[in-house]
Amino acid sequence: MADDLFSGIANDGVQIEGKVLQTFQKNFVQVQNILDQNRLLINEINQNQEAKIPDDLTRNVELIRELNNNIRRVVDLYADLSNSFTKSMDVSSEGESAGMTRSDGRVGQKRIWSSN
Repeated sequence: MADDLFSGIANDGVQIEGKVLQTFQKNFVQVQNILDQNRLLINEINQNQEAKIPDDLTRNVELIRELNNNIRRVVDLYADLSNSFTKSMDVSSEGESAGMTRSDGRVGQKRIWSSN
């Protein structure tokens, strides 16, 4: 699924450096693993709740803490992804805005207009 996303981005003309792409893929795999673990935790929590056995209900407290920690980890991973993507786009746009090749082959500077 992540491979499809990134090949689609690359096909749209946006070039992402290999290192950034590897970071994205690694983080998406981590996120998916955590979400799979959360699914199992939620199933166990629901079973314990339905069983209404005191020890199982007590265990739910621990399971819910683990679930909350996992959710925090997913949020952190998505924040890292967002920051990495933003940085890669900034670096990419800096390269484009630093200079441009004119039709005569010379490098020219883009003019920045002030709103003052």
